[in-house]
Amino acid sequence: MFIINFYSNIYIFFCRVNIGLFCSTPGVALARAVPRKVAMQMLLTGYPISADEALKHGLLSKVVPEESLDEEVNAIAEKIASSSQPVVAMGKAGFYSQVSKARDQAYVEAEAVMVENLELHDGQEGIKAFLEKRKPTWTNTTDCH
Repeated sequence: MFIINFYSNIYIFFCRVNIGLFCSTPGVALARAVPRKVAMQMLLTGYPISADEALKHGLLSKVVPEESLDEEVNAIAEKIASSSQPVVAMGKAGFYSQVSKARDQAYVEAEAVMVENLELHDGQEGIKAFLEKRKPTWTNTTDCH
């Protein structure tokens, strides 16, 4: 999942090093989500970090009180679901593809995705709705204008 919410009294840790196993595969994702020094400390020591520390280092997108977690997750899911699904899918795929590239190549790729997005019916509908100061009506199709 690309958005992570946690409630505030949770701790995150990679403790296998304490039983003689290094968290090699979880380390791949961890090293891409937090600064390397934070990742190495977590992987080498097995020490837990709090949800607030994980938020500070970019491992989480948001921390909420436990009693608000379901409501917050549902609100985010509803917001994403209310958008044009082809646009969301295109944006998500483009994001994950460009993030591993060098900056200049990432801009080239992002530009191509933007042009493709503008060609979608929902891309044109979004611009038109914005200019007309109204809510867009998504077709949720990959049809082009």
